[in-house]
Parts: sequence; structure tokens; C-alpha cells
Amino acid sequence: MSKYILLATGGLLKTIQGVLFGLGALGILSIAFLDAGMIPLPGGPDAAVTTLSHLNHRLMPLYVLAAIVGSTFGCLIPYYIGWKTGPSALRRFDTRKIVRVSALLDRYDLWTVLIGAILPPPFPLKLFLIAAGVFRMNLWRFLLALAIGRTVRYSLEGWMAVRYGENAALLFKQHYPRIGLGLAAAILIIILLNTFLKSRRQQTV
Repeated sequence: MSKYILLATGGLLKTIQGVLFGLGALGILSIAFLDAGMIPLPGGPDAAVTTLSHLNHRLMPLYVLAAIVGSTFGCLIPYYIGWKTGPSALRRFDTRKIVRVSALLDRYDLWTVLIGAILPPPFPLKLFLIAAGVFRMNLWRFLLALAIGRTVRYSLEGWMAVRYGENAALLFKQHYPRIGLGLAAAILIIILLNTFLKSRRQQTV
């Protein structure tokens, strides 16, 4: 019975994805919103951006923008769940991870979410999104961090779709983990450098 339900659900999601693909930018926005809101469709916004950008180069910037907007605002769903439900929303996550995430959000809220939005799977972004709500991260800083991170990801996808065509999705899957980790490392270096310079200035005062 459960296998039948899973197959039926998978078929329904594929049907929804096909319909949304046909809506162009509006479809991408919807797919990205649902994916970020914890209702993932097969391939998600990544497949939508690369496929439609390859088919219509001229509209690539619009497709990228739609994915950024949909994904950014879709992340408000897990954020709101955390905000409304409180610590109980984190019960299914490991306690040690929750403690680390709490410390990071308390000290580097925007940077933490930004890095999470850039890093590829299996980074547990949903934990950070829910925790941001639980620990009452400023909403505008939350949205800004996500918008920047998603701009990096989807802009790269759109560019690769125009540049490499049908091979873009495979190339992105192969190379984005290294690119994402490199960008995250660069951000961490900026944070550490900024912290060091602040400490030096305080010592000289």
C-alpha cells in the first residue's frame, strides 16, 4: 500500500513539474518556492533553470531571477515554522548540531545563512532555515543572505546552460560542489579577517 502511495505521489509530482515547466518563468518561480518550502519536485529549480535557459537564451536572466525570488521567499515557510513552533521544531535534528547552529546564528547570522545558501547538498540547509526562525533571526537579514546565496547559484546555472547547452546540468552537478566550497571558504576568510581587524582596532584604542 505504501509503495503504491509513493508511486502515485511521484507521478503526481512529475505531472505538476511538467505543467509548471510549461509556464516558463512563472513555473520556475513556483518550483523554486515549493522546493524551498519543503515540497520538492523532481529535479527542482536547478533542472528548470538549466533546461529553460538552454531552450531560450534570451530569457535566461528572467528565469534566474524567478528562481531567486521563488527560492528566497519559499524559505520563509521553514523560517515561519521555526518562529511559530519554537525549539520543538528542531526535535528531529541532532542536539549537537542544534547547539552549533545556534552559536553560529547568534554570532554570524547573515554570514551563516549565506554560506548555507551557497553550499551544495548534503549541507543541512533546512536545519539552518528552521533554526533561524526558532532563534528569531532578523527577517530582512535572513532574506538578504538567501537572496545573495541563491543569486550565486542560479546565475551560475543560467550562464552554464547558455554556454554549455545540454551538458550544463551534468557539468554543474560535477563542478558545483567544489565551486560552492570555494565560495564558502572565501566568505569564511573574509569573516575571520574582519574579526581579526576588529580585534586589532580594539586593542589599539
